[in-house]
Amino acid sequence: MLDSAILVRRQEPGFARNALCYAGGLAAGLALSVLLLVWAGVPPQAIVNELVVEAFFTADGIAQTTTAAIPLILVGVATVITMRLQFWNIGIEGQLWLGAIAAAWIALGDVGPEATRLPLMLLAAFLAGAAWMALPLLLKLRWGVSEVISTLLLGSVAFLLVQHLLFGVWRDPATGFPISAAFDPAERFAPLGWGQLHAGLWVALAAGLLVWLLLDRTRLGFYAKAIGLNRTAARAAGMPVYRSIALLVLGAGGLCGLAGAVILAGTEHRLNQSVGVGYLFSGIVIAFLARSSPLAAMLIAFVVGGVFTAGGVLKVFYSVSEAVVVLIQGTVLMTVLISHFFSAYRLTRPTWKTAP
Repeated sequence: MLDSAILVRRQEPGFARNALCYAGGLAAGLALSVLLLVWAGVPPQAIVNELVVEAFFTADGIAQTTTAAIPLILVGVATVITMRLQFWNIGIEGQLWLGAIAAAWIALGDVGPEATRLPLMLLAAFLAGAAWMALPLLLKLRWGVSEVISTLLLGSVAFLLVQHLLFGVWRDPATGFPISAAFDPAERFAPLGWGQLHAGLWVALAAGLLVWLLLDRTRLGFYAKAIGLNRTAARAAGMPVYRSIALLVLGAGGLCGLAGAVILAGTEHRLNQSVGVGYLFSGIVIAFLARSSPLAAMLIAFVVGGVFTAGGVLKVFYSVSEAVVVLIQGTVLMTVLISHFFSAYRLTRPTWKTAP
């Protein structure tokens, strides 16, 4: 029976169908995630307490969740930009590492007056992230090299560069450990007086709102949507395809680099080997769950921040591995993607007409 069925794309799925399929996929993913945690040995009551109550309904939990969401907002909206263009950036962590290196260079070298050092760190991180994205962009536009491969490989290069610095010239002189020296107070974000929450929150929110205005309220955002749907048709219509791709993709790399500086100046206050770990997959999950909407990405980043917070507790008190936490994110992503398939397509059987 199925061998005679065909898939037909729905021209207008409708808001109700999209909402129901999205909610169903999300509910299925959460249910499977609960089963995974139970299988990993976490009591069901602890799942409710740690994943829901502690992370989202207590003062300390909300502060930790919001703090974790700050860099996630930046990498999430950066991934939204590249997804609009159908440019698959798998080097989020590499650009984040380069941003962290640039920010640490400003801080450790005491570049500029103290009053301007933090803004210089943010600017240097943005430029470094954009520069690390420039090579894959050039390879893609000039020779058609897959950005999946080039960005992924450059991510590994960036991590090795961090190790080279931390085991070499930036090794902490006080302890000899492969971490940099601590930043001065002028090189850190001001605390907001609620847990570890810091002023980097305003940077992330401003960046998210700016991306929303750019993609949904400007001509450049219209170009991005048209290029993502059909680059050839956009070029034939006279749109500045290459200029738009370059501007948006470099900006996305810059936001990932900015996330590295925000982590260092906000919570870590030094460069270490774990700064950028886990942000590649999280950025992709946020952008896909947000359906390429910057505002939705900011909200989902908060939810993923709660998963980060709860995951840390589960790892410490219930011996849940990092792989299980990542598997939960992947499970939710896959169920939502499957639900999107059912909202976008329908199965039908062709009606064959025989000649008289």
